[in-house]
Amino acid sequence: MSTELSWVNEAWNKSLEKTLHNTARIGSGFPHASQNGVYQLEAPNWWTAGFWPGMLWLLYQESGQEQLKALAEECEVKLDEVLDGFERLDHDLGFMWTLTSVANYKLHGNEASRVRALKAANYLAARFNLKGQYIRAWNPWTEGERNEGVAIIDCCMNMPLLFWASHVSGDPRYAHIAEAHTDTVLKHFIRADGSVYHIVNFDPHTGEMLEGLGGQGYAPESAWSRGAAWAIYGLTLAYHHTGKEDYYQAAKRVANFFLSRLPEDSVPAWDFRAPDELRDLRDSSAGSCAASGLLLLADKSEGGDADVYRAGGIRILKSLYEKYGTWDLPDEEGLLLHGTSNYPQGTNIDVPLIYGDFFFVEGLARLKGQGPSYWE
Repeated sequence: MSTELSWVNEAWNKSLEKTLHNTARIGSGFPHASQNGVYQLEAPNWWTAGFWPGMLWLLYQESGQEQLKALAEECEVKLDEVLDGFERLDHDLGFMWTLTSVANYKLHGNEASRVRALKAANYLAARFNLKGQYIRAWNPWTEGERNEGVAIIDCCMNMPLLFWASHVSGDPRYAHIAEAHTDTVLKHFIRADGSVYHIVNFDPHTGEMLEGLGGQGYAPESAWSRGAAWAIYGLTLAYHHTGKEDYYQAAKRVANFFLSRLPEDSVPAWDFRAPDELRDLRDSSAGSCAASGLLLLADKSEGGDADVYRAGGIRILKSLYEKYGTWDLPDEEGLLLHGTSNYPQGTNIDVPLIYGDFFFVEGLARLKGQGPSYWE
């Protein structure tokens, strides 16, 4: 590693140290957002359940700290009640089982983990709407709610589970569904300027697109930064798995939009088109997710494009380390400050978020040349 990246080892060691400290309280729980310095633990069916064990696996790979491995495996086993109960499952099976069971299988060839991940892939594939060519997002939040026509940009990051399932099983149908969903993302989610919709609502019976919605962004036609981050990373992964040029070009378009809108410290506002008075509110999780995706996009690019995306990813991660890290805050469990989960709903604003921490550590792992990648 070059001397210009000496900070990466510092950031890695501090992340490892803080995570080891956090294991004493969090154990094999499922943290989501930090409140007053303490990560709040969610039920195992919550969409972020994979990020803590995923981070434990990342840190275990280099450190060999057996307690990290043991806790990651405990988390995976705890998720069995969700997988076997299936009624609480939604589109986020990829986030949950790619970072637990696929990770375990890739690292150790664990047969039980392979079976779990294939079962999760089957449930995810079953959410595919044939008419609209999309993976349905949530289940009804309240009795009588009808949201079977809803798809979201986040689901780009769930497609690697389907690509993995085709690779492992030899059955191309999983990949066919992943490609069909990604084609729909290109057609309906990605705007000409590279900004993205968070939510698109379809007629579930005819497949017709009805409307684009703001979701966790400021407004329907705004530019929610974490949505752009999901798109950069998810589309690049789709290109990695398929080699389809359209996916690569779309990933570049979103990446160029994202990088061109970054403020001076390279950590994005929660929505690039929010009113001026709200644009100082940052989302460190959007930054870390985009950074890891940009580093992968750089690996898939050549010449000047590769240099731009790699430099952008490094710039974001270094700023997160130097200006958003909690290294001097021993009473804060999160690694990164200033994450914004859901501004429109007023939940978990300006706090550490476990997925921000995960993608930060993953970005560092990419810079260190550490593999294998769970998504790839």
